Amino acid sequence: MSQIKLCIFIFLIISHFLYGESISIKSLEFSAKIERDEWGVPHIYGKRDADVSFGLAYAHAQDDFTTIFDILLATRGELASVYGKGAAVNDYYVHLMDLWNTIDTNYESDVADDVKLLCDGYAAGLNLFLEDYPKQGKKNIYPVFGKDLIAGFSHRMPLMFGLDGVMKKLSKETRPQLIGLNGDDENDESFKMVASNVFAIAPHRSSDGYTRLWINSHQPWNGPVAWYEAHFISEEGWDFYGGLFPGSPVPLLGHNPYLGWGHTVNSPDLIDVYELKINPNNKDQYWFEGGWMEMKVRKVPIKVKLFGPFYWTFKRMVKESIHGPVMEFDHGTYAIRISSLKNLKFVEEWYRMGKAQNYAEFREAMEIHALPMFNTGYADKDGNIFYVYNAKIPKREDGYNWHELLAGDENANIWTSYVPFDSLPQVLNPPDGFLQNCNSNPYLATGNMEDVSKPLPEWTGIETYQTNRALRALETFGADSSISRDDFFKYKYDTQYSSNSVIAKVRDRYIKEMVNEKDPKLISALTLIKEWDLSADSSNTAAALAMIVLPNAFNEDDLNYEIEDITQKLVETIDYLETTFGRIDVPLGMVLRLVRGKTNLPLSGGPGLLRAIYFKKKDDMYVGRAGDCYFQAVEWGSNGELNAWSIHQFGSATSIESSIHYDDQAKLFSKHIMKQIRP
Repeated sequence: MSQIKLCIFIFLIISHFLYGESISIKSLEFSAKIERDEWGVPHIYGKRDADVSFGLAYAHAQDDFTTIFDILLATRGELASVYGKGAAVNDYYVHLMDLWNTIDTNYESDVADDVKLLCDGYAAGLNLFLEDYPKQGKKNIYPVFGKDLIAGFSHRMPLMFGLDGVMKKLSKETRPQLIGLNGDDENDESFKMVASNVFAIAPHRSSDGYTRLWINSHQPWNGPVAWYEAHFISEEGWDFYGGLFPGSPVPLLGHNPYLGWGHTVNSPDLIDVYELKINPNNKDQYWFEGGWMEMKVRKVPIKVKLFGPFYWTFKRMVKESIHGPVMEFDHGTYAIRISSLKNLKFVEEWYRMGKAQNYAEFREAMEIHALPMFNTGYADKDGNIFYVYNAKIPKREDGYNWHELLAGDENANIWTSYVPFDSLPQVLNPPDGFLQNCNSNPYLATGNMEDVSKPLPEWTGIETYQTNRALRALETFGADSSISRDDFFKYKYDTQYSSNSVIAKVRDRYIKEMVNEKDPKLISALTLIKEWDLSADSSNTAAALAMIVLPNAFNEDDLNYEIEDITQKLVETIDYLETTFGRIDVPLGMVLRLVRGKTNLPLSGGPGLLRAIYFKKKDDMYVGRAGDCYFQAVEWGSNGELNAWSIHQFGSATSIESSIHYDDQAKLFSKHIMKQIRP
């Protein structure tokens, strides 16, 4: 652990013991009251929304300042100045995207005044925290400004829709031909890992007339995109209970008394790559429309910590063509065109969504159309349910293969506009009163292709496959015409793979291909896998072997695999189970564990399930690290009733190991129990 991180950690431990259940904080411009409930969740009160944002920053810093600190450094392109040369790639990325020039040029004109005030409030909360606890990194990031928050979203958003994957493909030794959708890398486990579910039930589909909503994100359990829970209450009408990422002044999903929504990750094609022809006599010129055009060239400094008080600042050239940022390699020079790269309205859209009080206001907020991705599932107290494949998809011309490298010498293939919001796949109040999205085909949100608007062209990159979670959603929620509250919870925690899922089909195919196997050791394991009922309940004695072996050998949207890969994994897993447990038919919960500090609990679920748990081997256990995390269930009754439940995989003190709230929700999470948060 670095000296700075150790210092931060020690001071957070000390300060966490000093915090009471309720504190009032104040600066020159902002004031807030932070009340923590029995789970340590902050309920933040303020006269204005900006006062609440001020309190949020202080409360979140109490619980996870280390992550906020790193995010601010990364956003400013100063990560290497604290963590050394390994972090320099982030700082180069910030300069390559020309992030701060965009912020400084457009902040005043493009960011609404009330959003600026929100961001100023959040920045003031962090500054107050640093003034109260100056040894936690004050010299590195103080003062924090409202611009930092807007810049943080600009920094992270392209990475969320796959820019890092594109850059990795370009940086390989040989010239890539196929860039693909999002630049997703079939070997990039982290890309596949982050998913989500959202389900909405209309009153006529419920046994008791309630409107119900599952807000069920799947995210990493630690790091900059791990959820934090808070309740926002202001005299300006903000009463929102939801989740957010570190460094956000507003909630990103959740509910208010009138409505709620959840997001799931989608994969529209938001990035194009152009191959440039460079002037052999001038490396800063490229051929365009019959002549040589000058690139924009800047020399940028990147400060790198060496050791102790010693630093080294090196200079790098960054370039930009008419298409976008330019990257140079031995096999070619490429320009990248990125959706919403200079858009500064992400925070505004989420803020307006959270302040909306009915469907019309919510839709108006979404029509800001700044967010470049995220399926959105919605429900409200009036009984409306709504789904939209939200995306800021470039409006491209036909006649090009947009998934390959494009010629950089013509103007015709440079897009300048986007598919309108109204043209995106969406459905309001489907006749059967049910909708879902599980990172899958948006045209099957209800199971009926006729319910959702007409398909868009193939170049949009919209998904055409069904995940196991989507199949099971349609086999559970979708097959029940009268869903009770108990059903609603039972279906969410479903631990069954569909017989039509990829894992089931690969299992059956692999068993057939291994029918002539003679090794008794393998035959016993193959029999166990063959007889597996596709359940991943914690007591299931075949699930551990099957789930460790099978999901590592195929892609979710096809049946391609190498039989040798599965067999090798099978042998390794047999050896692991026999060595660790003395047998291969081990209950899943003994193998798959939730580990948090000294807490070590059994888990049910697995990859691609509605009860999604993604895991990694650590020592002699397979430890959960992503999937189901912070999520909510919300319901509205016809007589004005509002009930809501939530759970976090760990607890509210996300980086304070000494706090009781570091892991106090883990036992509930392990047992499929949620805490009630409304009324």
